[in-house]
Amino acid sequence: MPPTLASLVHHSALKLTVRAGEDRLDAPVRWAHASELADPVPYMEGGELLLITALKLDAEDREAMRRYVKRLAGAGVVGLGFAVGVHYDDIPEALVEAAREEGLPLLEVPRRTPFLAISKAVSAAIAADQYRAVTAGFAAQRELTRQALTDGPEGLLAALASQVDGWAALYDASGSVVAAAPDWAGRRAARLTTEVTRLRERPAPASSVVAGPENEDRVELHSLGTGRRPRAALAVGTASAPGTAERYAVHSAVALLTLTTERSRSLHAAEQRIGAAVLRMLLAGEPDHARAVAGDLYGGLLDAPFRIIVAQGAADGDALGALAESAESAAARSGEAVLVVPEGERLVVLAADGGTVVSACCDHAAAREAARRTDDDELVVGLSAPAGPITASAAYKQAEQALSVARRRGRVLVEHEQMAAGSVLPLLADDAVKAFADGLLRALRDHDATGRGDLVASLRAWLSRHGQWDAAAADLGVHRHTLRYRMRRVEEILGRSLDDPDVRMELWLALKATAADTG
Repeated sequence: MPPTLASLVHHSALKLTVRAGEDRLDAPVRWAHASELADPVPYMEGGELLLITALKLDAEDREAMRRYVKRLAGAGVVGLGFAVGVHYDDIPEALVEAAREEGLPLLEVPRRTPFLAISKAVSAAIAADQYRAVTAGFAAQRELTRQALTDGPEGLLAALASQVDGWAALYDASGSVVAAAPDWAGRRAARLTTEVTRLRERPAPASSVVAGPENEDRVELHSLGTGRRPRAALAVGTASAPGTAERYAVHSAVALLTLTTERSRSLHAAEQRIGAAVLRMLLAGEPDHARAVAGDLYGGLLDAPFRIIVAQGAADGDALGALAESAESAAARSGEAVLVVPEGERLVVLAADGGTVVSACCDHAAAREAARRTDDDELVVGLSAPAGPITASAAYKQAEQALSVARRRGRVLVEHEQMAAGSVLPLLADDAVKAFADGLLRALRDHDATGRGDLVASLRAWLSRHGQWDAAAADLGVHRHTLRYRMRRVEEILGRSLDDPDVRMELWLALKATAADTG
């Protein structure tokens, strides 16, 4: 710890005597400064022991001394050293009384003790304290490194918590608590996820100081990683601001965890390359080769029912990265295996059916859908039905189809099962489908516009009644022979036979696609 007034008083070579402020000798001394100015306050920073001979002071004037001492105390001066035997044989009683009234420690400096000796003693004590702090910091760094190498992040956090006499927690890319030390700190760290998320929005490296939950402690937050999006964060909670040694420990932990994070990123990139190869083999119908390449990397993922997620977003945006982080964080927390393959503006995720990864991806998409302000969300996601290694290619196509439907419907996520359960009519809103429908029916509409018949309405009635002449004619309020004549005219104008089921299907869909426009 830094030198205090008490340590200077007990310094055998200085021979200092306490004349006032005996109960405040534990104040740390930042520096010893000699000044004979009548008002040295403008040159004080706080924490100094001021040394004087009262060369320019009327030290016997009580009011002058009260004002003088009061200004010194207000400026943060921790003590006043008065050299006797220079201008005054003893410390004037006016100065002693003023110091006692203000509670400012007053030390008598004997004539044989030069101010320089006191300054050297303070300087030596400060240097020794800094040396101890640096030595302790290096020892803490060695211990943290050893724990990181032997026990991983969990051991490092335990050592750091011990070094700072507080607690420490590690957060993953999603802002969830990965590990904490001591064990009780996990719940406290979980209540800081909002602050961690706010920190991760800033470019790394970034840090902030926040009050702990219910102002229980002081918490430092540090982002980890060197990329544009920090991949993790460290929280360190202490009762007060850490000292020099504790600061060394915190900075060492940040450096070690950043190295671990960057190394994990390199391994992660290698895993993604393997995952891309495994995915290509699955889609090529080679599940045995895929298993051989994957080895134990993906556990039993390729042997159990899984789902395929295909997501699309801007290649230079954060949407795909955020989805990948949600999937990987969920897998890390649950211990599930997951295969995540970036493909430019696409992201493919293969995860266990019914697992937390699929749920996390769906929740992420739902949150984006709830928060978006327009229908033009940059993230679009398609989810396949459950599949196995042999049917992986079909599952991939299902996910692509679901993604296409999501884009048409202005949705963030569509599941393949929803396509089968819903209606095909919303798919007809596509501009290309409308253009085809307009082209197919244009000749009939041009005919109706001349007032020579109502072929479009007649065709709609006839198709809706499945070609039943009497029922369709009744709906139109015309004779069935009139309706037969109109259907022959439709065939003549279109050059197609209504006996062909494909023609009837195309005409019916065209009528549905243009129904909103012809209303």
